[in-house]
Amino acid sequence: MSLRVVGAGLGRTGTLSLKVALERLLGAPCHHMMEVFSHPEQAAVWSAAFKGHPPDWKKFLAPYAATVDWPSAGLWHELAEAFPDAIILLSTRDSPETWWNSASATIFSRIDAAPPGPWRDMVDGMFERFTPNFKDRGAAIAAYERHNADVRARAPKSRLLEYRPGDGWEPLCKALGV
Repeated sequence: MSLRVVGAGLGRTGTLSLKVALERLLGAPCHHMMEVFSHPEQAAVWSAAFKGHPPDWKKFLAPYAATVDWPSAGLWHELAEAFPDAIILLSTRDSPETWWNSASATIFSRIDAAPPGPWRDMVDGMFERFTPNFKDRGAAIAAYERHNADVRARAPKSRLLEYRPGDGWEPLCKALGV
């Protein structure tokens, strides 16, 4: 199977709902951080990718029709290049402050609990690329805005779909032709 959707939206932008929706629409699994919890051996692969040593993306992501959330959102551009026919899905929140409130209360508050080893290396790689100061409100919001602006600037317009929680099925169905 080839990836049909490269999720560029960061965690806490409705990505778990998107995972469920995309799996229903595409009839195949969607990679989300939940997959790394279920397949901890993937952490070392993602960690290496953040260090500039990516896997054979087509082989590694063969079981999946889409990606959303971390860790793939941190490598969206590399994935978009590896899968040139995939749409690039940028999920965002109503405001950077809404995103920050959600991310800081969930993801960021639990980062220190990541165990040492491949899992910790993956998390460190993700946030080194995003911002090492992710617990600082101003730095994290600036990184979120910078990430989204980068996706908008670098993704070919013909492949980019911007999506917010609450947009419903129609934009996804239209972009996927289903």
